Amino acid sequence: MSTSEDRAPGGFSQSLERGLLILSAFTEHRPVLGIADLARAAGLTKSTAHRYVATLAKLGYVLQDPDTRKYSLGPRVIDLGFAALNSMEITRIAAQPLQALSDETGYPASMAVLDGADVVYVDRRRSRRATGFPMDITLHVGSRLPAYCTSMGKVLLADQDPEQLAALLDRSDLSRRGPKTITGREQLLAVLDRVRANGIAVNDEELAPGLRSVAAPVRDRSGAVVAAVNLAVHLTTWNAPVETVVVRLEGPLRATAAEISARLGWRPEPGR
Repeated sequence: MSTSEDRAPGGFSQSLERGLLILSAFTEHRPVLGIADLARAAGLTKSTAHRYVATLAKLGYVLQDPDTRKYSLGPRVIDLGFAALNSMEITRIAAQPLQALSDETGYPASMAVLDGADVVYVDRRRSRRATGFPMDITLHVGSRLPAYCTSMGKVLLADQDPEQLAALLDRSDLSRRGPKTITGREQLLAVLDRVRANGIAVNDEELAPGLRSVAAPVRDRSGAVVAAVNLAVHLTTWNAPVETVVVRLEGPLRATAAEISARLGWRPEPGR
């Protein structure tokens, strides 16, 4: 339920602003602050500041020292910082290989990371060759889509441990988005098993009519899948069996994913 302080022109949230002002009050030179300090930094009364800080503490964004009663930044902020740094490193490293992949194939190339039960696009490149590729949905950096019905989402879900995967699927409604959306949980799990085994995921009109894509995993130096890259095609520009699409695009796609992974420090085991 929204409050009057959240009803501002343009969807501006004063509550969110105040919470961020409190977090921004912590600096390298002032890592530990009391309620009075935080209230002053955010321009709030101490009682109002205390409500915001209590919420931030409950969510793990700040920690309170039981002896001094003062606060410092919590682990959730550290997680966000590392996520931002990793995303920036990945996008910087992947920019040239992704553009080259799109130019080579003539189709849009994208990269996404997993955020909860969704994928978030962190890079998207179009071929400098004119292909007339149509899109039924507008996709750009920052676009968010359900993981279960996208090729990159399947790649990222397939790398989750069973407990985490179950939790993510519990948060997914598995509703029909395209004519061939997989809406059965057991069927989706079987597909993810195959993705895990061969390292390639396919979206065959599962997200939108006419839209197909093929995706491969990007690994960091530990071997963990930290992102996925894909190529998207449309039936109006390439009306071939999906198996033909995969055969044609799999090689360049795997090579690009391997190149980005190598730049992130991943070294596959011999024979893998």
